[in-house]
Formats: sequence, structure tokens, C-alpha cells
Amino acid sequence: MIEEGIILLQIIFIDIILAADNAIIIGLIAANFVPKYRKQIILWGVAGALVFKVIFAIFATYLFEFYFIKILGGLLLIWIVNDLRKDLVEKKNKAKTPLIKSKSPSYIHSIYKVLFADITISFDNVIGVVGAAKGYFGFMIFGLVLSVVLTGALATYMANYIQKHIWIAYVGLILILIVGLQLIIGGLVDLEILKINEKFIKYF
Repeated sequence: MIEEGIILLQIIFIDIILAADNAIIIGLIAANFVPKYRKQIILWGVAGALVFKVIFAIFATYLFEFYFIKILGGLLLIWIVNDLRKDLVEKKNKAKTPLIKSKSPSYIHSIYKVLFADITISFDNVIGVVGAAKGYFGFMIFGLVLSVVLTGALATYMANYIQKHIWIAYVGLILILIVGLQLIIGGLVDLEILKINEKFIKYF
């Protein structure tokens, strides 16, 4: 009973951390649009998170062997960070000089970014939840469902909050960049290309 309780707490903690990462990305992308399209992008993000988590969970046993996916995922997140940074610069320039027409983010392109981010974060989330579940199928399902619910709720909040406090967007970009670097370093360590002190391995 105590073991099950500990496992459940670990899964909830993992979900909160990783759902926050996913929500920040979706929220940053959705914040560039009016409420109607903002909701649609968040919906795409949540739906994508659900689909990719289910797919990754089915093949969870095999995913543990493909460490290079971490590196690809990290590189993808860094690309998304750079793309979002450009959007923020455009938005800032438009606010300073409203008479100058700036390029608006593409709706379709933004959906692609959300789905790419979903792939990366979902992989990390599933690995974390499956590892923490220790073979308990019910706990694994609970963890995956909870992560999707948290992602949707947090993404909506983030998107609305960023509209009023643009500085939050830059903090979000830094957090996403850190996650991307952690994935790359973690993948290099798993492939034994890079060696780091054992005290810091838990962070990757």
C-alpha cells in the first residue's frame, strides 16, 4: 500500500513538471492569436498530446532503447524556441510602431509547432510515467490522462496570461530552452558520448 502511494505521488509530480513544459509551449504559440484561434490551437495541442502519449505508451518498452530520440527532441525544442523568439520580436516591433505592418504568425505553421512540441514532450512524459509506474498498468493510464488534463488547463491559463504580461513569454522561452538542452545532454550521456558527474545525472 505504501509502495503504491509513493508510485502515485511520483507520477503526479512528473505529470505536473512535464505538463507545465508542454503547456508553456502551447500557451506561447496560442498567445499570438485572437481568442477564437487561440482555443483551436490549444485544442490541437491537447489532442496531439493525447494521441502521441497513447502511441508512445504502446511502444514504451522499445522507446527506452532509442536514446537518440532525446537528442532529436532537444534540437526540435531549440528550433521552436528560436521560432517563437522571432514571433515575440515581431509582436514587440508592431506594438512600438503600429503603422508598420509586421508579419503575423501562420495559423497552420503554429499548429505544426504545437504538434512537434507535443511529440518531444510526450516522449519524455511517457518515459517518466512508465518508468515511475513500475509495471502498474492502472497507474500508467492514470498518469497519461492526468498529464493531458493538466496540459489543457495550464495552456489556456498561460495563453491568456501572456497576453497581459509579455515578459512571461521570455521566461517561458528560457525554460523551454533548458528542457531542450537537458534532452540533448541526457541523450549524449545515454549514448555514452558524453560523461558527467553522477550527482547531476538525475537532471538529465
